[in-house]
Amino acid sequence: MVDLKGQYEKIKQEIDTGIQEVINTTAFINGPAVKEFQADMERYLNVKHVIPCANGTDALQIAMMALDLKPGDEVITASFTYVATAEVIGLLGLTPVLVDVYPDTFDIDVEAIERAITPKTKAIVPVHLFGQCADMERIMKLADKHKLYVIEDVAQAIGAEYTFSDGSKAKAGTIGTIGCTSFFPSKNLGCYGDGGAIYTNSDDLAKKLRMIAHHGQSVQYVHDVLGVNSRLDTIQAVVLKAKLKHLDKYAAARNSAADYYDKAFANHPGLKTPVRVKNSTHVFHQYTLQLNGIDRAKLREQLAEKGIPAMIYYPIPLHEQKAYKSDRYKTGDFPVTEKLCACVLSLPMHTELDEDSLQYITSTLLDLIKA
Repeated sequence: MVDLKGQYEKIKQEIDTGIQEVINTTAFINGPAVKEFQADMERYLNVKHVIPCANGTDALQIAMMALDLKPGDEVITASFTYVATAEVIGLLGLTPVLVDVYPDTFDIDVEAIERAITPKTKAIVPVHLFGQCADMERIMKLADKHKLYVIEDVAQAIGAEYTFSDGSKAKAGTIGTIGCTSFFPSKNLGCYGDGGAIYTNSDDLAKKLRMIAHHGQSVQYVHDVLGVNSRLDTIQAVVLKAKLKHLDKYAAARNSAADYYDKAFANHPGLKTPVRVKNSTHVFHQYTLQLNGIDRAKLREQLAEKGIPAMIYYPIPLHEQKAYKSDRYKTGDFPVTEKLCACVLSLPMHTELDEDSLQYITSTLLDLIKA
């Protein structure tokens, strides 16, 4: 699904030199590269504050802790997403309120958000799924109307750019109250282990987020708030600093691969290609087809036999997961999510896909569904 080795080979010298420097100086925690990467990210995103942390799940948890959400408070998010988005809501004793998504873009349904708002609702967590932004202008208007926080889950859309109706632009994660991302190795900007970051334009929130991520300390051994231990180590910062310079080029390569897939599968009755919205760029963390009248399990098995990996993101909706079952939901309440979980299939998508690979993947898939 990804070719991290091929990507590494192109920036090997910078990566190796940077890692060796960390080893030589033994500045393994909070070394200079962490602060340099943080500053580079702030410039790239045009956001006032980036707070690096240990992983994307921690980023979401720290964000909710910083907003002083209390047990019983309701947080709205999508049922069609990775579990981490809802997991942290439950871990903090908050109530996850799940809603459906749009059938074409996979992003959270704004009308469904509005229907789900109650006096207990305190925050919305839109997930920029598979690489393009949710409908942030409408979500922010809704949040302003009901005085809600917006925590953007940007784990799959770092670098995507949203355009508002007035023509102004902003990077994914810099629009809401707080943005949270993951640097898991397979992400568009991935390190060589775990890593994450939190973004905000609020000075007060940034101060609190940093404290929480560092045991709640304002200064060493002075603990003002309940915190956690969540740090991006220096070696991972070296990797991310090197890769950030190439992030837009990586996105362009992914879009080129997506264009090839789109063209190859255009107008096929059994294959629905991803829809790209007008007000957001797409960075194609995943290239996800919707199958119609095709046996997904059989196709996936046949592709694997031909050396082509394919993944299902996600096979079980959150509202049907044992950990998140609730009396408030039943099967059939999320028709779009349930349909997507039954029909989506993601093909290889990464920066090193060349035309030969793309031709082999597309022709093989088309031959298999023709047979």
